[in-house]
Amino acid sequence: MTRKFMYKLAPGLLLLLLSMVSSMAQNSFHSNKVIAHRGAWKAQGLPQNSLSSLKEAVRLGCEGSEFDVWMTADEILVVNHDHDFQGIDIETSTYERLLTKQLPNGEKIPTLKEYLTEGMKQNGTKLILEFKPSRISVERSEKVGELSVKTVQELKAERWVDYITFSYEGGKKAIATDPKVNVAYLNGDKTPAQLKEDGFFGFDYNIRVLKNKPEWITEAQQLGLTTNAWTVNNEEDMRWLLDLKVDFITTDEPEKLLEILKTRN
Repeated sequence: MTRKFMYKLAPGLLLLLLSMVSSMAQNSFHSNKVIAHRGAWKAQGLPQNSLSSLKEAVRLGCEGSEFDVWMTADEILVVNHDHDFQGIDIETSTYERLLTKQLPNGEKIPTLKEYLTEGMKQNGTKLILEFKPSRISVERSEKVGELSVKTVQELKAERWVDYITFSYEGGKKAIATDPKVNVAYLNGDKTPAQLKEDGFFGFDYNIRVLKNKPEWITEAQQLGLTTNAWTVNNEEDMRWLLDLKVDFITTDEPEKLLEILKTRN
């Protein structure tokens, strides 16, 4: 469609066409259950939670790439798994101080905005944003949940992003900030019924929890909740979860899970 032709369209029709294009892009995300844990880092020796591991998850065609978010003392959201970055405690340090260190491949610690911006360059892999519970206070955990959602809204990244968290309070705050967001709970101590009542999208529980309570998978499915397990690197566990028709499997070895899926299709 040429620009000249688009200008001749009635405004209402143009809006309809743009909406259709947006919907097509949204529906182009992969649907293969594979969530790369901290990005796809292990096989290629990439830093976890780096832009490089995100790009590798995208290249592999994973359904999602998971990453972890902390808030600095000056309230900058950054992407890192541990509470410290190269020995610097994130929550009690400024973002500027974190920039004095680098990841092993020379990358700096990504901000949430930088990570989302990179992820929005494609439409195949969802961005699974885990906002970490604060080690300082519950109120700070809630603020991280709220600011994560607001940052996603600011960048208009809503259709790329789902959320997970160990902080039940932070999860509820994220849902209160935007009732349309999808938030799954990680800690493994809430029943599917409780999650449903509090507005969660589903659960993302450790594989050991689900081995002990496999009935929770069925209960969640009956309640319309999504089901996910972490961190699943064992092939037998992968096949067990696939047999139970879970929605997602979070793994450090997405290549292995993708190969298993090929043999089942």
